[in-house]
Amino acid sequence: MEYRKFGNTGLIVSEIGFGAWAIGGGAMIGTTSIGWGDSDDTVSEKAIHASLDAGINFFDTADIYGLGHSEDLLGKTIGKNKEVIIATKVGNVSRNDQFTTDYSKDYILNACEESLRRLQREVIDYYQLHTARLSHLQESNCIEAMQLLQQQGKIRYWGLSLNTFDPSPEANFLMERKLGNGFQLVLNLLNQKALDIFPTAAENGYGVIARMPLQFGLLTGKFDDGVSFSTTDHRKNRLITPVVEAANKALEPVWDMCAKYNCTKTQLALSYILSYPEVSTIIPGIRTPKQAEQNTAGLFILHPEDRMMIEQLGKGTFVEVMQLIQKQG
Repeated sequence: MEYRKFGNTGLIVSEIGFGAWAIGGGAMIGTTSIGWGDSDDTVSEKAIHASLDAGINFFDTADIYGLGHSEDLLGKTIGKNKEVIIATKVGNVSRNDQFTTDYSKDYILNACEESLRRLQREVIDYYQLHTARLSHLQESNCIEAMQLLQQQGKIRYWGLSLNTFDPSPEANFLMERKLGNGFQLVLNLLNQKALDIFPTAAENGYGVIARMPLQFGLLTGKFDDGVSFSTTDHRKNRLITPVVEAANKALEPVWDMCAKYNCTKTQLALSYILSYPEVSTIIPGIRTPKQAEQNTAGLFILHPEDRMMIEQLGKGTFVEVMQLIQKQG
């Protein structure tokens, strides 16, 4: 495992981190799935330990994952391990069986205390506003809350988990004001929207967490048009047949590179992201020991010409695929 600096902070993070959404289990808000189907806590704990053995030291979760269960599980297994860096998020809420958001100062302060309790920690290494939009940032209550928590020593650093399809407005708002320490953003073979903010983020010392590196498993190459998911798996309404078919077709020229690099599709997808020095860590979802091994082995840096070819596809063929994906939410 290789390690990178997280922006201008004192955090040194593993290039591959642990995305802890899936270990939250098949949580529902009303009739809406917010999880990845049912999970086995025993297997999840083994996955966490296998990840540690592979050199992962960065674990990313959120209070909404499993409605707190993901944080509970991390707290139980690694909460007291001071060598591990834990990041979590705040702002997405379940109320009266409805999904909503709350970025008020009081809510964030209280939610942080609950996350600390579940994580069995005295301080959160990196605390994130969970996809807050520009209007929330402009109201400034959420920013005041994060700054206060930092002053109180409840969090070490803070940042923003950016919008999936249009990350620039919120990122630019923080960077123009020198607020926060980092961004979590979507970056993968298909979705390259966040590349626009990389130069400014690097110039201003912001750490970058790349999420959805495998686009909910679509970039592992394992899905065909007959794939199906349980009702407690959010992918059921996202990875529909037209999306899978379009993505598989568009990605054919990329998968041709696997022979050149003698790698799997997963390794190529993760290595593409690692080829950007602005990225501090990548957080694929890990729910089994086997996935911990698959997501940390055989990674490399793409040749510049291959990265440029993928970027050209990102401006062309992949645009239509992303439009299909965006329609599904």
